[in-house]
Amino acid sequence: ICLLTLQVTDPMNVSEPDSSFAFVREFLLLGFSCEWKILILLFSLFTTTYALTITGNGAIVCALWYNRRLHIPMYIFLGNFSFLEIWYVSSTVPKMLVNFLSDEKTISFAGCFLQFYFFFSLGTSECFLLAVMAFDRYLAICRPLHYPNIMTGHLCTKLVIICWVCGFLWFLIPIVLISQMSFCGPNIIDHVVCDPGPLFALLCVSAPRIQLLCYTLSSLVIFGNFLFILGSYTLVLLAVLRMPSATGRHKAFSTCGSHLAVVSLFYGSLMVMYVSPGLGHSAGIQKVATLFYAMVTPFFNPLIYSLRNKEIKAALRKLLGSFNTI
Repeated sequence: ICLLTLQVTDPMNVSEPDSSFAFVREFLLLGFSCEWKILILLFSLFTTTYALTITGNGAIVCALWYNRRLHIPMYIFLGNFSFLEIWYVSSTVPKMLVNFLSDEKTISFAGCFLQFYFFFSLGTSECFLLAVMAFDRYLAICRPLHYPNIMTGHLCTKLVIICWVCGFLWFLIPIVLISQMSFCGPNIIDHVVCDPGPLFALLCVSAPRIQLLCYTLSSLVIFGNFLFILGSYTLVLLAVLRMPSATGRHKAFSTCGSHLAVVSLFYGSLMVMYVSPGLGHSAGIQKVATLFYAMVTPFFNPLIYSLRNKEIKAALRKLLGSFNTI
């Protein structure tokens, strides 16, 4: 059977290093402790999911790039979101797949912190981008006459750049601070990725201030963007309910439904991990929640957007048709 170790790390005493170990130069990512047959099954499942995720999001990016008629803010944001998802899932899954078939399951010190940085940076960019997409829908539905003058191509480009830049700067300082600290043995990370919770447990001395900084930054980016999205869609809902036409209401709900589904999937699993300092959860819950927002959500995003959006489906058919004529 596959074991999910249910160990809870005490947030008040996160660092009790074993003095018999030397300073850590590499980490051991335990992942899932399973029988060999189960590992092969998981490897096949995750490889298929990863390939479909890359293909689905890549198809949306190519379809939107190829169809110039869709070079408007709503689809520019969606194209960036799909492009981001490709890199987001690629920051962790390839190493996870290698570890399924490896006996050592090691990751270098630099590799661990690079994974930590890119995984959190891309996830933060996704939070900002989801908020911007909600703002775009608010303007389109609540202020339709002013929308073309407000959401210009210039503003759209600036918002996209801000999402990417802020995402890659948000956790830079705490990650650098953590990487400069001394880690003592054992070098075992009972997780599927390099996550701050298990890393804090390996510090030679406790670092409550850095933990508080990570917790604060995580809370700000998660709750700040989530409340902004919630507020935007509350205003959208009120505006839609005032529409006299049933057709107009249906079109508005259909336009926002895909985005709301993605927000629910992403933030639902994310809050399980980071609404608290992230150290009080069992290792099993951490692994499952991380897999959900790191793999499952990016996998479903192309399906959600393509199945509910006529323009995306038409663009994908046009893209496939162009390949068939080659």
